[in-house]
Amino acid sequence: MLRSGSSSSPSDAASTARRPFLRSVLLAGVLGLTALTSACGQKVMPMVSASSPVPATTPADNTAQKWVKPSDAVLRERLTPLQYRVTQQDATEPPFHNVYWDNHEAGLYVDIASGEPLFSSADKFDSGTGWPSFVRPIDPDRITTKTDRAHGMVRVEARSKAGDSHLGHVFPDGPRDQGGLRYCINSASLRFVPLAQMAAEGYGAYLPKVQAGAAIPADHDNACAADFTAKVEADAKAPGCETSFETAVLAGGCFWGMEDLLRKIPGVIETEVGYTGGATSDPRYTDVKTGRTGHAEAVRVVFDPTQLSYADLLEKSYFRMHDPTTENRQGNDVGTQYRSAIFTTTPQQAKIAAEVKARVEASGFWKKPLVTEIVPAGAWTAAEDYHQDYLEKNPNGYTCHWMRD
Repeated sequence: MLRSGSSSSPSDAASTARRPFLRSVLLAGVLGLTALTSACGQKVMPMVSASSPVPATTPADNTAQKWVKPSDAVLRERLTPLQYRVTQQDATEPPFHNVYWDNHEAGLYVDIASGEPLFSSADKFDSGTGWPSFVRPIDPDRITTKTDRAHGMVRVEARSKAGDSHLGHVFPDGPRDQGGLRYCINSASLRFVPLAQMAAEGYGAYLPKVQAGAAIPADHDNACAADFTAKVEADAKAPGCETSFETAVLAGGCFWGMEDLLRKIPGVIETEVGYTGGATSDPRYTDVKTGRTGHAEAVRVVFDPTQLSYADLLEKSYFRMHDPTTENRQGNDVGTQYRSAIFTTTPQQAKIAAEVKARVEASGFWKKPLVTEIVPAGAWTAAEDYHQDYLEKNPNGYTCHWMRD
């Protein structure tokens, strides 16, 4: 790749399988829960009561006056579009592709907006859902709950008390020996304070809660875990386990130029450049650029399907921003890592991608046959930091992408 101005390098798709909730009766006796039934009679997940007391006692928060919600103008300036949509508009981020779902470092999770302390790493566990999961808040007074009837479901929403940020939801299918609750929280609602920095940042009173106890074992026995293989019916979806957004994974040459155009499309919430479609694990740019790993430079695009359809993203943007008729090449960049490819994250995406590709080919917009591959998405590895948002950091940097009329 001819990348002028490039500095030297500093250093899964989530399964759609779901399993129905199996512990309703057992947890109902412990938590005072009532099983719900859908209009068609299908039994769905019982809910935690919004008025249920949150278990556990924690050190008193003597600095409550510090935790205030900034103005909307300040939040829009400080937060990323995804963080704002989640905390202020009650959205749910994509599973597995978020900052903290697999974070195992000791420390404190605080509200991204207000800074109030919310969860301890000592209470975090692997729920198999792709979202950070906790068995309890670090201070029950910092979390409020309310009944959420949005999207045709009845769930219990968790919000921060001072910041009033949407955090996620509380489910009654957590580890039974820890009280039976699962706080399913968006990474976008959180900021992580490492253990060594807690005292300096004013969270010293919570150190005992972070340092105490052994790690909680993984517990995937819940209806949202991605490794659930049984489903109530072919297209069943577990209640409360769906992201508000859709994710597309697109390759079409140098990911710098692709990302720069994709991020400007209305409805796109977040972009990340990375490597996918190859045969080796944890690839780095120094490996991928050789063309021997099989990876493509690609862009992971998180978008709002209520504002931008997957078909429009492909037909009106993707197939116009790169030349899909040149095999393993874009501009001066040559090699399999620069191939044109759509990595689909669901069977529905695969169907739509094939239909769009056929329409584009039949339209005569491109005078040669399209060589774009349509393949299921596999493992994703984010590219090095210096590649992210490259053309924003380096406005005069190399690109061979533009929107064709």
